[in-house]
Amino acid sequence: MEKIRRILVPVKGEGPDDDEAVRLACAIAKRNKAKVVVVFVIEVPRALPLDAEVPEAMEEGERSLQRAEAIAEELEEEIETEILQSRLAGPAIVDEANERNVDLIIMGLPYRIRLGEFYLGSTATYVLKNAPCRVWLCRVQMADGRK
Repeated sequence: MEKIRRILVPVKGEGPDDDEAVRLACAIAKRNKAKVVVVFVIEVPRALPLDAEVPEAMEEGERSLQRAEAIAEELEEEIETEILQSRLAGPAIVDEANERNVDLIIMGLPYRIRLGEFYLGSTATYVLKNAPCRVWLCRVQMADGRK
């Protein structure tokens, strides 16, 4: 297995799935002396210009990244954070992974059911199909406690 030097962690809010992904990335980074970059992607509606200011989403992104920084600080790990704007999160994550030449993407996922089946989501599916590197999914425990 190739050495892990750069890890990308996309976050989308203040959920336990994002927290777990950041914790996992920090643990791997500490062990490998790797760099962790945490990104929040603002999905800009097509009705707006791509560089439009979206204050509510920007505030949510800042809160999410501050939470990631607090987790990293607690684990005595340094991280870099960035807010991106894109039409869709999946392509933005893959583009960022390409630009930064990352070795690993760690994505946190909630446990979601759609039409009676576990639902991975369009962003995770896109990243799994198109990422230039390894992708680890970190799914949280089912809501009713089953494992």
